[in-house]
Amino acid sequence: MIAYELSVDSPVELAITGKFVAPDANWIHLSRTLTDYELMVVTEGVLYLADGSQRFTVSKGEYLLLPPSTEQYGYRVSECSFYWLHFSAKAQDVVTVNADQGLPDKQEQKIVLPRYGKLKSLEKMIVMMKQLQDSVRSYDTSPLNDYMSTVILCELYNQIVHAESFSVKKTRQEQLYHDIVDYIKWSRGQPVKVSQIAEVFGYNEKYISHLFSSISGISLKQYILQQKMELAKYLLTDTNQNISEVSVKLGYSDSHNFMKAFKKIVGLTPSDFRNAYAKRLLFYE
Repeated sequence: MIAYELSVDSPVELAITGKFVAPDANWIHLSRTLTDYELMVVTEGVLYLADGSQRFTVSKGEYLLLPPSTEQYGYRVSECSFYWLHFSAKAQDVVTVNADQGLPDKQEQKIVLPRYGKLKSLEKMIVMMKQLQDSVRSYDTSPLNDYMSTVILCELYNQIVHAESFSVKKTRQEQLYHDIVDYIKWSRGQPVKVSQIAEVFGYNEKYISHLFSSISGISLKQYILQQKMELAKYLLTDTNQNISEVSVKLGYSDSHNFMKAFKKIVGLTPSDFRNAYAKRLLFYE
């Protein structure tokens, strides 16, 4: 596995960013030579892209990072959408790392990003990319945008590192914990309760709650609510659904209860959150 080492003792330089939506089912990525790094985070469909020597199939919830001088081209039609970020690292050549045995240990002021991977939280990346785009449209201030771009790369790194650290843990309790996490993520659009989770996995509520909080550091009930609000933030920033539609999507029968819960967790009303980052950069070519 190829990975790229980036120094973050100073921010990267943002070149351009945006969201791309394929105009039709016959769209194919153009051929070009990259002059900067490009990060692509696929939000819908599948992106079929090659770097000259390797073909990638990048599905929803996955990312692709390609370095400068890459010969990039689409090798088949791709009906998809993705957020993208072009950036350069100041006074720094491309540093390639062989990560076949896993990522190197954390180093001060450095991050190592595999060329391709699966995100732990697609929704969180979408919200951060949207916030960057809002900043570009609202302020066009280079230092701010450079630091926000660097934060996105650091978030990507941490999602990967945490996913790797979890994957090497094989105990039965930890496997149960991850099964519960996956179940909650798949069920965020329903009124999920601790009793329901206990019944699904065949344990009593007290045991399930204690196991979850001992591993995650937060209560199971709080985690369920947090995951619902992460999905809510994604729906508010990346779709045009109104507040009532979002609340129904999350399994709330009353939009007032949704708004109250969102304000408690996020600190803003759903409308205020949506309006704070309203200026998405959308591309169709």
